[in-house]
Amino acid sequence: MNIPVLVLLGFTAWTLTILSVGVGAYRWSLILAGRASVAEWRADLPQGADWYQRAMRARMNCVKNLPVYGAIVVALTVVGLRSPFVDGLSEAMLAAWIGQTSIHVALRQTNAVVSVRFALFPIQLICMFAMGAAAAAMIR
Repeated sequence: MNIPVLVLLGFTAWTLTILSVGVGAYRWSLILAGRASVAEWRADLPQGADWYQRAMRARMNCVKNLPVYGAIVVALTVVGLRSPFVDGLSEAMLAAWIGQTSIHVALRQTNAVVSVRFALFPIQLICMFAMGAAAAAMIR
């Protein structure tokens, strides 16, 4: 198995972790404690603690970007591109993603914190654009 595929699995595991720990555990702890009902959780209303609301947004960011990275991995696989450059881009993208999500959920969102979080976003974009361009360059 190559690095971009392993990173795809890592990105998937991270998305599931944010879903189960950041969202699921919070909701179920309140439901099981009798402080909330299953039916009262709504996606269109801000509910819960501030960190929980950030976890909801971080989860949606993961869900939105996972298929984009997945498509890039499919393209890399189809064209048979394997290189240390692409491996490094994949690893950097995942590290930036985990960093961005962790900062988003764990820290109070001050200007300094949001600036660091936002700085990690273009790293992800640059990595994905570069991998996509590398795959496209292999098509004859």
